[in-house]
Amino acid sequence: MHQAAWQRAESVLDTFQRASGPATHRTFSRLENAGRRRAMKTLTLMLAAAPTAWLGYRYLPWYNWRADLYTHTGEQRTLDLADGTQLVLNTATAVDVDFSERERRLTLRAGEILVTTGADPSPHPRPFVVQTPQGRLRALGTRFAVRRLKDETVLSVFEGAVEISPVHADKTVVPAGQQRLFSTSRIRPSEPVPDDAALWEKGMLLARDMPLRTWVEELGRYRNGILRCDPEIADMRVSGAFPLHDSDASLELLSKTLPVEISRVSPWWLTLRKRQP
Repeated sequence: MHQAAWQRAESVLDTFQRASGPATHRTFSRLENAGRRRAMKTLTLMLAAAPTAWLGYRYLPWYNWRADLYTHTGEQRTLDLADGTQLVLNTATAVDVDFSERERRLTLRAGEILVTTGADPSPHPRPFVVQTPQGRLRALGTRFAVRRLKDETVLSVFEGAVEISPVHADKTVVPAGQQRLFSTSRIRPSEPVPDDAALWEKGMLLARDMPLRTWVEELGRYRNGILRCDPEIADMRVSGAFPLHDSDASLELLSKTLPVEISRVSPWWLTLRKRQP
C-alpha cells in the first residue's frame, strides 16, 4: 500500500481514538496486531476509493434517473414523441414529458435539447411548450434548442419562432436565426445563432478562436470526472473540429496543435498544462 495512504489511515485512526474517549481506546488496545493490520488495510482501501466515490457522486447524473427521459454523461438520444415531434437529448440531460388535453409540455430539468416540433394530431391543436426554472418557451412551428445553465436558459431558434415568457418579465418572440439568454427577471439582447450551435447533434465541437478554458468546459460536459486547464494557459486560442464522443482523441488532437501537455492525476482527473521545453 502506498506510504501516503497508510499515513492518512493512521491519522484517521488516531483522530478517531482521541475523539471517541476511553471506551473506544480500550477496544482498540485489545486488538491483536493482525486484526489491527486488517482494520488498517480496510480503512486505507476506503480512503483510496474515496476520490472515485466522490467523482461518481459529483458527476454521475443521479437526478436524471427520476426523469421521464434522460442521458448519462457523454450519451445522446434521439426520440420521436407521440405527436410526431423529434426530440434530441444532449449529454447529461433530463426531461419530463407531459402531454395533456390542454398542452404538450416538456420540462427541462438539466442539460440541453434540440426540438423539431410535429403537427399536433389532436382535433384541437395544443401549444407545445418547454418549461425551465427561468420561464416558459412556446414553439410557433419551429426547430429550436434549449440549454439550461446555472441561473439562465439559452434559446437558439433555427426555424420558425419561439415565444419566451420569463417568470418575472414580459414575454417576447424570438425569430429564426436568433439566440436569447434569459433569467427569471430579464431577457438578454438578441444575438445571431452561432453556426455551431447544433453541431453537438452530429457529435462535433467546432472551435473558432475559442479560449482554451471555454473549450475545456465544453468538452468536459461529455466526459466523466474532472477536466481542467492551468490558469497560465486558459487564454490560449483553440480552432478546429473535435469529436465529442471520443474526448481522449480530442485531447490528443489538442496536444498536437497547441503547446500543452496532459497531466493525469487519475483516469478521472486531467489537467492541461503548458508543455515544458
